[in-house]
Amino acid sequence: MNTMTRFLRTEQTMAFPHGRLIASHDGVNFVLAPDGWDRLVGARPRHAMLVSREDAEDWCEREGWDLHLLDEVPATS
Repeated sequence: MNTMTRFLRTEQTMAFPHGRLIASHDGVNFVLAPDGWDRLVGARPRHAMLVSREDAEDWCEREGWDLHLLDEVPATS
């Protein structure tokens, strides 16, 4: 079964003025880091808000990330 990846954006901070991008796939959360997607341990950040795929693409473009990363969220087992 193919499940959909949902995207979230964290709150703005001084270190991340546009927040950070999180992908949630099969109940597992990943944060976009300089070396790709890193698995988040524990619950998703409390104030992360759902964003559309289009908003996630806009975030990537604004931050200078390759849009293909949105399709490379690690598979969960």
